Amino acid sequence: MTEFKFCGLTRPEDALAAGQLGASYIGVIFAGGPRQLTSQRALTVLDACVSAAKRVGVFARSSPNEIATIARRVKLDIVQLHGDPSAADVEAVRAAAGTRVWAVVRVADSLPEGAESLFDAADAVVLDAKVDGALGGSGVTISWADIAAQMAAVRRGRPLVLAGGLRPENVATAIEVLAPDVLDVSSGVESAPGIKDHARMRAFAAAAAGRMEKR
Repeated sequence: MTEFKFCGLTRPEDALAAGQLGASYIGVIFAGGPRQLTSQRALTVLDACVSAAKRVGVFARSSPNEIATIARRVKLDIVQLHGDPSAADVEAVRAAAGTRVWAVVRVADSLPEGAESLFDAADAVVLDAKVDGALGGSGVTISWADIAAQMAAVRRGRPLVLAGGLRPENVATAIEVLAPDVLDVSSGVESAPGIKDHARMRAFAAAAAGRMEKR
């Protein structure tokens, strides 16, 4: 079974469902967009999850000290850095926040320059689709087959989180092509931005476990 993360949570009931479905990670957004939460709201949402799922906060261009303050307030286990971070950004945030750090690599047609250095610096690299005007949650899928050879060359067994357009219907293909350690889904299990569809969440969890959902 591939681990999975439900991201962009905005409601306590969705965080509760995520834990009940076996999510290893639950995520909230501090990077702008329709799923943006305040730290107080994020704490309320994450506290509703009664499982041992790790808490992930997604940030864009906040300073390391700003990130550290929110991470402590919300009791984050992992900081996920969007906004094309560098290896130096990863190290600075880790030092300030004292958490694990995942670095997002946004992919258009190929892996961008510097991707390998992020595999060296971060606790995991998150692959997401590069979409103009959006940092994430766009629902756009990466062309996994086109970057598979590049990924094999730079990954070398290091942790990979796959995001970008995942949904229950394409999970099996994503696992077959890129073998990610973690599947990261947001819009693919929503009825509207930030509103999770629990039936689709169940289907996603089943797909990550390699089984068909029973009807």
